[in-house]
Amino acid sequence: MDQPAAGFPALHFELEQPDRYLTFQGIDFEGNMRRVLAHLYRYIDDPAHGNAFWDRFKARLQAAEAGAATICDKLLLLHSHVYYMVDLFEEQEDEIALADLKTLEEECF
Repeated sequence: MDQPAAGFPALHFELEQPDRYLTFQGIDFEGNMRRVLAHLYRYIDDPAHGNAFWDRFKARLQAAEAGAATICDKLLLLHSHVYYMVDLFEEQEDEIALADLKTLEEECF
C-alpha cells in the first residue's frame, strides 16, 4: 500500500464495489446522449415549448457536433444544461426522459 500523505491517516479497507470513476470502459456515451437528446428535441422543437434559450442550445449543439471532439463538446454542453433539462422534463411529467437523463448523469458526467 502507498504511504499516506503527511498529516493524513492510512486507510486500511477495500472497496466493496469498485468506484465508478475507475474506468469509463463499456459506457455507451453516444447512446446515452442520443436518448436524452431525442427526448429533449421532442419538446424544444415544438413551438409550444421552444424558446430563444433552446434555440441557442440547438445552435451550440450543432457547432459541437461539427467539431473534431464531438463527444466531449456535446457531452459538456449537455452536462452544463442538466438543470434546464430536468425542469423541462419535470414540467412535462416525462418520467422516461428523467430516467434517461439520470443514467446519462450517473454514467457519463
